Amino acid sequence: MQKVKNRWLIALSAVGIHISIGSVYAWSNFTDPLIEQFGWSNSQVQLTFSIAILFLGLSAAFLGHFVEKYGPRKAGLLAATLFGIGIFGSGLAVNLSSLPLLYVFYGVLGGVGLGVGYIAPVSTLVKWFPDRRGLATGLAIMGFGFAAAISSPIMDALIKSVGTANTFYILGIAYFVVMTISSLYLEKPPVDWAPAGFNDKMKQDQSKVKKDLSQLKANEAIKTSRFYYLWIMLFINVTCGIAILSAAKPLAEESIGLTTTEAAALVGVLGIFNGLGRIGWASISDYIGRPNTYTTFFVLQIILFAALPHTTTSLLFQVMLAVVYTCYGGGFASIPAFIGDLFGTKQLGAIHGYILTAWAAAGLVGPLFAAWMKDTTGSYGSSLTYFAGLFVIALIISLLIRKDINKLRNLNRQQFEGKAEVS
Repeated sequence: MQKVKNRWLIALSAVGIHISIGSVYAWSNFTDPLIEQFGWSNSQVQLTFSIAILFLGLSAAFLGHFVEKYGPRKAGLLAATLFGIGIFGSGLAVNLSSLPLLYVFYGVLGGVGLGVGYIAPVSTLVKWFPDRRGLATGLAIMGFGFAAAISSPIMDALIKSVGTANTFYILGIAYFVVMTISSLYLEKPPVDWAPAGFNDKMKQDQSKVKKDLSQLKANEAIKTSRFYYLWIMLFINVTCGIAILSAAKPLAEESIGLTTTEAAALVGVLGIFNGLGRIGWASISDYIGRPNTYTTFFVLQIILFAALPHTTTSLLFQVMLAVVYTCYGGGFASIPAFIGDLFGTKQLGAIHGYILTAWAAAGLVGPLFAAWMKDTTGSYGSSLTYFAGLFVIALIISLLIRKDINKLRNLNRQQFEGKAEVS
C-alpha cells in the first residue's frame, strides 16, 4: 500500500512557509530607518511594499497553474529561492543606496516568491482537509499573520545592532532555509484519498460537510458572476486592511501618542491578532458558513473604520485595531475554503491565484492612498472614513453573492431530482 503522509505535518510545513513570507507585514520596521538613512519620502519607501504585494497577486495568478501541474513541493522550493534572493538582495540595494534596486529585489523577486509560496501550501491543504476546510486554510494562513509578531521585534533588534543592510542579509538566508525544509515535506494527497471514516459518513449522510456547488476549471470559474463577487469582497477587505497594516506604527504614534518603541511593540502584538483572526474566523466559517462570515467582517469594519479617527483613548484604539486585524486576516484565511465551496477543488490553486489579483490591486491602492493622505493632510486618520464607505459596498456584495449561491443550489437540486426520477 502507498504510504500516506501525515496531514498535520503537511499543515505544519505550510505554516513554516507562511511564517517566512508573512514577514512582509513587518515592512513598516524598515520605513523610518530607510527614510532617515537616505532621505527618501514616505511614499517612495512605501512603494517597495506595494510592489511586493502587486507581484504577489500577479505571480499567484500566473503561476497557479504551475502549482497544479508540478505540485506543491517544486512550487515551494521555487518560492524559497525567489523570496530568499529577494530579501538578501535588498541588503545589496541598501549598500548601493539604490531605491530602484530595492524595488527589483524586495518588490519584484520577493513579491513573486510571496505569491508562489502563498498558494502552494494553501491549495494543497484544502485537498488534505475536506472535512475542515476553514480550519486547514486557517492554520496555514495563520502563520502568515503571526509572522509580523515574530519578525517585527527581531527586525527592530537587528536593525539597531547590525544595520539595515545586514538585517536583510540575515533574514534572506534564514527564510530560505526554513522555506526549503518546509517545502520538502509538501505533497498532494493520493487520488480519491479521504480522512478515515469520511466517506462512510458522507454515504450515511451523517456528516455536516456540504458538497461543493460545482467542479470548475479555472478558466470556467472566471466566467461566473460569483468569481467577481469574491474578487471585489477580497479587494475591499485587503485595500482597507493593508492600509492600516502598512501604516500601523506611525498611525499609533500620531493618534494616541505612542513612542517609536511602543508603536513597534504594538505592531508585533497586532500581528498576533492577525494570526488569531485567520485561524479563528476560518474555523468559525466551517460552522456558520462562508457568506455569513464575510457579512460579519464588513458590518464590524464599517463601524470600526468610521469610529477610529475620532478615538483618542489608547486602550480602546488598540482594541479596535486588533478587531480590524482579525477581520483582515480572517478574510484571507476563509477565501480558499469559499473557493472550494463554490468551484470545487479540481483547479483550486489556479482559481485561488486568479482571486489573489485582488490582493495585488489592493496592495497598490491601500498603502499608497494612506501615504498620499498623510503627505497631503498630515494625518493617516483622514483616510479611514473613506475606507468605511468602501465596506458598505462590500457588505452589499456579500448579500448579492447569496442570491447566486441559492440559484446554483436550486439548479443542483433540480438536476439531482431529475436523475433520481430517471433511475
